[in-house]
Amino acid sequence: MKLAFFTGIVLLFIMAVVASCQSEDQVEFSRYYSGGSVIYLAHCQNCHGEKGEGLQALIPPLTDSVFLKTNRSSLACYLKNGLKGKLTVAGREFEGEMPAAADLSPIEVAKVLTYITNSFGNKSGLINLQQIEADLKNCK
Repeated sequence: MKLAFFTGIVLLFIMAVVASCQSEDQVEFSRYYSGGSVIYLAHCQNCHGEKGEGLQALIPPLTDSVFLKTNRSSLACYLKNGLKGKLTVAGREFEGEMPAAADLSPIEVAKVLTYITNSFGNKSGLINLQQIEADLKNCK
């Protein structure tokens, strides 16, 4: 009787542990995403807004997943080096200048881009350090 009770408790414990475990990929995504939210708050939110809505005709929104997906390999360059000139986002034209965030390390760029591309209605998955390093090598 005691053995059956003990076995039941052990099985229940094992099932709870297995059910609560996340895969390595999920843990890595969570780490990048949460770190990126802090970086977004400090470096991006002032212009792009709390909900990525941008600022009317002055600053483009970050809610256009088509623009983000189409330009995914350029996003790190835009962030690190800034952006100047005309830009069409969500069917609207913007012309201005985004200052460079040259002080961000490649891992910080990866984190904030993971946050941006998975927030505000976007769902693009993890942008890891290796991807950012490769993208930054191709900046023009």
